[in-house]
Amino acid sequence: MPRTALFAMAPLLLAGCVVTRPGADAGAAAERLTPEEVAASVLATMDRSVDPCQDFYQYACGGWLRETRLPPDRPRLGRGFAAVEDRNRVVLRDILESAVRRRDADPATGKLGSFYGACMDETVRERLGTQPLGPFFGEIDAIGDPTALMRVTGHLHLLGVGALFQPAVEADFKDPNLTIAHWFQGGLGLPDRDYYLKDDEKSRTLRTQYEEHVARMLGLAGASAGDAARQAKEIVAFETRLAQASIPRADARNPDKIYHRLDRGGLTAAADLPWDAYFEAIGFPALEAINVGMPEFFTTLAAAAKSTPPATLVAYLRWRVLDATADSLPRPFADEHFAFFGKILGGQAEIEPRWKRCVDATDEALGDLLGKAFIERRFSGDSKPTAIAMIRGIEAALEATFPSLAWMDDATRARASEKLRAVNNKIGYPDVLRDYATLSPRRGDDFGNRLAAARYEFQRQFAKVGGPVDRNEWDMTPPTVNAYYNPLRNEMVFPAGILQPPFFHRDFPRAMNYGAMGMGMGHELTHGFDDQGRKFDPSGQLREWWEPAVSARFQERAQCVERLYEGYEVEPGLHLNGAQTLGENIADLGGIREAYRAYKAWEAEAGAPPPAVPGLSNDQLFYVGFGQAWCELMTPEYARLLASVDYHSPGRYRVRGSVSQSPDFAKAFTCAEGTPMNPAAKCEVW
Repeated sequence: MPRTALFAMAPLLLAGCVVTRPGADAGAAAERLTPEEVAASVLATMDRSVDPCQDFYQYACGGWLRETRLPPDRPRLGRGFAAVEDRNRVVLRDILESAVRRRDADPATGKLGSFYGACMDETVRERLGTQPLGPFFGEIDAIGDPTALMRVTGHLHLLGVGALFQPAVEADFKDPNLTIAHWFQGGLGLPDRDYYLKDDEKSRTLRTQYEEHVARMLGLAGASAGDAARQAKEIVAFETRLAQASIPRADARNPDKIYHRLDRGGLTAAADLPWDAYFEAIGFPALEAINVGMPEFFTTLAAAAKSTPPATLVAYLRWRVLDATADSLPRPFADEHFAFFGKILGGQAEIEPRWKRCVDATDEALGDLLGKAFIERRFSGDSKPTAIAMIRGIEAALEATFPSLAWMDDATRARASEKLRAVNNKIGYPDVLRDYATLSPRRGDDFGNRLAAARYEFQRQFAKVGGPVDRNEWDMTPPTVNAYYNPLRNEMVFPAGILQPPFFHRDFPRAMNYGAMGMGMGHELTHGFDDQGRKFDPSGQLREWWEPAVSARFQERAQCVERLYEGYEVEPGLHLNGAQTLGENIADLGGIREAYRAYKAWEAEAGAPPPAVPGLSNDQLFYVGFGQAWCELMTPEYARLLASVDYHSPGRYRVRGSVSQSPDFAKAFTCAEGTPMNPAAKCEVW
């Protein structure tokens, strides 16, 4: 089971400022940059013919948007995020290709070489054909009653195949020191319930294309054209029934709506299914501690499982296996999977090269082993203490605002300070990296290796149920280009993968570092106090620690943010979902303000340096550094997809929304009140 976030609070997807030299070695350690190079890159990215008070995103990013083309193997390209990710992938590929060559290597290197080498071995994959599917399909085809269905579903979950619902392991919302299992809605092939429920022409066309895709995948696995078409129609109808019982994505962000500690007896009462067979299949027959996130979904699931013909359930589970394992099967399966999910859903022209997909698969399976080698190459020196110093400054900037927030009372203000001071900052990598002692990848067995890795992670996670929460654990691997806040542990995590140039460079002016990386830090910190994170106390317990009147005033301010972002259109007629993106938008608005205040505090202590970029004051450079962190291109199809499933707003609206609500920005650029980037009425939460 992949290490994914329990909540619908998506991690921060940073995109930073890129400075490169032609011919530079992408895998080499960060080189020194001259002030002239930094300034030239900033200015080349801008479009100074645009009035920053009218459209700051275009002002900050217009040069880059004009000169950049979307690569055919990407549906989305962020100016800095993609550059760091690509550079990190090159480093990881070098590590892995070296491991493949070293057959007499140490055990850790041997595991990496075996896994990556098998993933890259197209010859073996084509020779095996659909043979690896035999054991799966044999067990699935024998399903004749609910007991067999639950047993097979357990085996599929154990091996990383999603079906019927989604199991997860995390802390108990009401007892954050106890690890429990969480049962959530799931089982869909399309990205979200709304894809099944909307009745506009685009949605109907997409469902038809999805049904045709399912039929083609079943056909590749051996079904006749007629059988595949009939089964695909039945599968989509079954998934539609699950979608109808699923709660909207925005509701899934509310921890009060997804916490129902029912345990095993309550689960059986909500969903009368032979759960004993499931628990036996996953290897945890005595499991008891369970939160049922969406009880109504599981009631419908039980009814659907009993009333759906076994032949349809067999076809559905066959489809779930094919969808989950397509990249480990012969190329026609991977190509067909990409043809729908990549081209039709994402608008991506070409599938990513095999080596990129295998680097990602190895990181998911053996991330701590791969991370150890990555850290040695890319995260050394004073990176960690420098990052910690920035975070401390941003924490101080947030706390300094508490006394000025008239909507808070003294009691809530004191509790907020207590929570802020209790935040645990994790930088770079865990103190103890896993060795994967019981996982032994084999050369030439990509399909088996991925199943073994999924089994290892599932068993590792579920073995924790009923025990204490390990607050030293990380939910991202060290090479990951991302960051997150976890309210159950009240922690911020910044992996080594994102603490790289251009987000984090010793030769950047401080204004740029605070505008890009500092804003990211402030963003994650604000998640502890957004509409979701604020419901958890300093220990991570879900409880009401706000005074009722203060909570009501917070809601008023949050609704202002919701309305602001609902006004933005992804395309004509398609508006952002203000409720779905609310937490990320609050975090953006708070993050940019905290980063600016922290920068000004640093400037007051260290002394204001001379302007680093001609024509820009340092305050202006702070905001330009922030804006250029979110320059991005994406296909129209991918933009529509993200509007449905993403908890973040698109980059252009993250920039416009954040600066338009900032009096400090308006002052830095002398924006007259009433201009688009300085409206008279503003939203302010933190």
